[in-house]
Amino acid sequence: MDDKIKYSIIYGVIRPEISERLSIGLVIITKSRVSVRYSEKKLKVFESLLSKSEYELMGKIVRSLVRKQTINGGNINYLSRYSNNMITFSPLQTIDLEPSQKNVDWLYRNYVAITRER
Repeated sequence: MDDKIKYSIIYGVIRPEISERLSIGLVIITKSRVSVRYSEKKLKVFESLLSKSEYELMGKIVRSLVRKQTINGGNINYLSRYSNNMITFSPLQTIDLEPSQKNVDWLYRNYVAITRER
């Protein structure tokens, strides 16, 4: 298997009719494991944008990805084409980085984490 990181960005959809969305998490696939990380702060943003039931459902979907760890590369490619209106996934991407925690953290910071402006 590859010595590279594969990843997919998890998006929460704000307005599906215009494809408005916000990155809320990341699926990271290395040769040894699949992991899901998400930003609780970004997920919380949806509380004011969605109805209470929609917000709760979105949270349950994202948290179940972390708990159940039932996602893999084949699932990601399927989900990036045929997902629901609340959560979407980017197509699986490969990046030429060694699968280390430092590189995984870098991906998360660049695609998901909220950082302070300078």
